[in-house]
Amino acid sequence: MAEESKPDEVSRRIEAPAARIFEILANPQRHIEFDGSDMLRGAIFDRPISGVGDTFAMKMNRLGHDYLMLNHVVEFEPDRRIFWEPAPGEIPPAGGEPVAAAPPAGYRWGYILTPDGNDVTVVTEVFDYGTASEEIRQRVRESGGWATRITASLEMLEEICTQ
Repeated sequence: MAEESKPDEVSRRIEAPAARIFEILANPQRHIEFDGSDMLRGAIFDRPISGVGDTFAMKMNRLGHDYLMLNHVVEFEPDRRIFWEPAPGEIPPAGGEPVAAAPPAGYRWGYILTPDGNDVTVVTEVFDYGTASEEIRQRVRESGGWATRITASLEMLEEICTQ
């Protein structure tokens, strides 16, 4: 069984209302604009996330390898929280909606928005190891964790929201 790990999380105070920030977070097409990992290549479809149970597919690249992730939305509270669990995905040979090529890996990404005065929001981005395998945990440890990538994402998100 995988050991318990504390989630990697970073917070940033952004001078923008939670509704504006959430609108950007709930639009997978916009995720590439604030990707601090430099792994995203784009969303497959142009539709916003509207609730728990939605899925969205992202084209990804890591170490020169292109792949697809199918993200299952597991928490959705407008203007407050959004979390998803990634799973390897693929597009069927006949085309159409992406499908999972394997079950979710046991970890999740998300954002918590906390209003902090008039039109100011504390945004916390979270990488939660959850029940991820030891192999995934080791890869994250070897890459130096996600805190620097999360910090970069939040800096870019702030630029978008305050323009």
